[in-house]
Amino acid sequence: MTLKNRRIPLLLAGVAVIAVASAGYMFVGQDAQQAQAARQAEIAAKSQQVMPFDLERTTHRFTKSATGGLQTVTADDPVDVQQVKLIREHLTKEAVGFSKGDYGDPASIHGGEMPGLRELEQGHNQVEIRYAEHPAGAQITYTTSDPSLVKALHAWFDAQVSDHGQHAEHG
Repeated sequence: MTLKNRRIPLLLAGVAVIAVASAGYMFVGQDAQQAQAARQAEIAAKSQQVMPFDLERTTHRFTKSATGGLQTVTADDPVDVQQVKLIREHLTKEAVGFSKGDYGDPASIHGGEMPGLRELEQGHNQVEIRYAEHPAGAQITYTTSDPSLVKALHAWFDAQVSDHGQHAEHG
């Protein structure tokens, strides 16, 4: 068989390999999507045990900064005074706990191996935590000069956004 005659079978074999690999990737991708959807449903259910406000009527926003970040929770309807009140009560409690190294609530929702969690618990005295009210809710500002804790905060923020799905976003 000449080189010219071998090109077509080689080309067909290459196309077949690509098709099989693509199909496998699609199945793996579907499995990953299903696993993520199941994780988010699990997180939403656990969140109801810790957060007094309604996840369907609120939004978490996590904004990274060079020195830490900003966690904001707002009522989707700014005049929903009950949700705003519940958000403020919860974030006030969380800010106090986080300042003392108590990240038990996030651990009970996301698991003890949540990215950044252990580092934040251990380095809590190097992170300034500030609570402030927001027009439709409240926010917690995290500030540190320790690069490893900034990295931990960013990993923690990413995990929250991933776990909370449609209820959270990057700022």
